[in-house]
Amino acid sequence: MDEQSTVVTQAVTPDAFLADRQRFWMSFTRFVTYAAIVVAVILVGMRLFLV
Repeated sequence: MDEQSTVVTQAVTPDAFLADRQRFWMSFTRFVTYAAIVVAVILVGMRLFLV
């Protein structure tokens, strides 16, 4: 099998890595929160208009 080589172009400090993960987590939780709100609004709308 062919070996896969990894080329690191810049060093990532632990603080920068943590900051990147925190930004990702904030974006992910914001997306999930808004998606849950949209689903709730759709379900309430279905309850009101499809009865």
